[in-house]
Amino acid sequence: MKRLALVLALLPVAASAQMDGHAHAGHMPGLHEVAATEGGQAAFAALAEIVAVLAADPETDWDKVDIGALRRHLQDMNQLALALEVDEAPVPGGLKMTVHRDSPGAEAAWRMVPAHAPVLTAETGWHSSVEVHETKIEWTVTSDMATARVRGLGFFGLMATGNHHPAHHLAIARGRAPH
Repeated sequence: MKRLALVLALLPVAASAQMDGHAHAGHMPGLHEVAATEGGQAAFAALAEIVAVLAADPETDWDKVDIGALRRHLQDMNQLALALEVDEAPVPGGLKMTVHRDSPGAEAAWRMVPAHAPVLTAETGWHSSVEVHETKIEWTVTSDMATARVRGLGFFGLMATGNHHPAHHLAIARGRAPH
């Protein structure tokens, strides 16, 4: 785990080191003087960071690497964040969120919300439960001490809560986790 933390801390350095400037030197003057850490588009930057981590790790099993799976997960994240419609209603101690199957981005929610709910509980101590029905998902998050925070975060803030995303993305790319 310490090794992963070190690698993740060095991501911006590794990502800029991956790019030697020769391929882009003609249309990017001064590239060698600028240590950019963002790849111009968020999903591309996330892919570039993971590729840099994999390249820097001599134990990477390239036969199992699946960057396509990570890309599909990032597409789900994009659909979830930008297209999904969610109904939110306060409940005692928190919030109940409902996603209907016919909502844009609902397929991404079906793949992501049930997996994220127990992770949220593990990282925060809040109660997080999901009921998956044929036509809807109902996700309820409650906390005795953080009711206002849970409600303030809402569905999208709760989905973004936690520091597990970089490790999860690396595990997907390594072929060790479902997307």
